Amino acid sequence: MKAIALISGGLDSTLATKIMQNLGIELICLNTVSPFCLCNHHSSKGCLYGANSTAKELSLKLVSINVTDEFLEIVKKPRHGYGSNMNPCIDCRILLFKKAKDLMYSEGASFVITGEVLGQRPMSQKLNTMRLIEKESGLQDLVLRPLSARVLEPTLPERQGWVTRDKLLAISGRGRREQMDLARELGINDYPCPSGGCLLTDPQFAARLKNLMKYEELNLNAVQLLKLGRHFRLNDKAKLIVGRDEKENLCLLNLARESDYLFSPTDDLAGPTSLGRGEFSEELLRLSCEITCRYCDLNGRNNADIACSTFGHEGNRLFKVSPLDNNLLLKFRV
Repeated sequence: MKAIALISGGLDSTLATKIMQNLGIELICLNTVSPFCLCNHHSSKGCLYGANSTAKELSLKLVSINVTDEFLEIVKKPRHGYGSNMNPCIDCRILLFKKAKDLMYSEGASFVITGEVLGQRPMSQKLNTMRLIEKESGLQDLVLRPLSARVLEPTLPERQGWVTRDKLLAISGRGRREQMDLARELGINDYPCPSGGCLLTDPQFAARLKNLMKYEELNLNAVQLLKLGRHFRLNDKAKLIVGRDEKENLCLLNLARESDYLFSPTDDLAGPTSLGRGEFSEELLRLSCEITCRYCDLNGRNNADIACSTFGHEGNRLFKVSPLDNNLLLKFRV
């Protein structure tokens, strides 16, 4: 028998895959690439690194599918709504299961396995929600969850004898101890994100995303910017992102687009690179310099020269400014 194993590189999917492998099931691993994974939140490749490591460790074939464009459309208006923040968990799982179904048919597999644990995630891993996701993805009765199988109704693979049910587990709830114990038992010691996670469940990131969707177009470049720096909404047509360290400064430069503004202190002063996007008046250019100056190492000085340039154009302007007052700063902070 052949099955499609959904893997993220996290512990639960690794355990489920290992259990099925030990039962002699031929497996092909599937990972979908999303820019919202907490395992590698500075990259648009999400959990691919962890999934690659898991597949390599278990000597399994890995198929990776980039679903970024489809997922961004889901985030804009999820059919089944958001969770506690901006996480469209049900629609996300339906998309993933649809991809698994397509791969199952193309690879000649008979069912799908996942590392889901009944009751572990409040939105997508309740029993009625699991059944809804299976139905809308076209995988009714074909999703086997090895970690929770014996607290669920037998699936087709179990009823047909493709998988021995008493070799599966009966884990449920939000605890992690049983999975940790099983990992030690199976010799799984290196898992990069033990419980996984999604940036869309993070309150600060969700607030930034809401602000972005209110004023701007949601696209991959904009999402990547949300992961970086300090964000300031200057007005409904302009925003500023201030780098927090050298790595973020470089990332901002790499994400800059034609007509974006760049702000930075002159060479004699340590400080951030800031990226301005939108329509900037002379007043907003100065305000951006004042915000940038706020995060410079002034060494006792009360003002500094901040360079302003337009990405893709030669030359810059210098603004001599003082740091913006903290109370005003908070007014613009997202």
